[in-house]
Amino acid sequence: MDFGEQIMSIRLENNLTQEQMASKLNVTRQAVSNWEGNRNLPDIEMLITISNVFHLSLDQLILGGENMSNIKEKLIRDGSETRRARLNLISIAVGAALLLFGFILILIKGASVEYIDEAGILHENFFLLPMGFLFIFGGLITFFITGFRHLILKLKNKKI
Repeated sequence: MDFGEQIMSIRLENNLTQEQMASKLNVTRQAVSNWEGNRNLPDIEMLITISNVFHLSLDQLILGGENMSNIKEKLIRDGSETRRARLNLISIAVGAALLLFGFILILIKGASVEYIDEAGILHENFFLLPMGFLFIFGGLITFFITGFRHLILKLKNKKI
């Protein structure tokens, strides 16, 4: 039994129409219809809601039959996509921080005053310029690698 058949059997066992089941779950009738037709699968929060409303265990709901691999695959795929999205968000934040810090260092270098003191020693914060460019370069590399990883993943998913 696939997931669509599982949802339909739950609905019929409780003598509900698609509209009635949808109102119990606070979704549209089309959502229930899409689940039953295996056009869409519910997310994990909705699976928990379904199991609570109809007093089923998640194991029974997800693993109900031998051929329920589509929902298991979706849950596994959703988990890996969530981890990937979190990693991308962290990478983007790190890249933005590096860029910002690099620009701040260059601005400080531009606003600072170089002078020669009475002893003839030059006071200049020359190190800010290469450090600023290094941080900007690091931020751009971070963005490039994140985008490249995302592009490769998209291409890999298209082939599969």
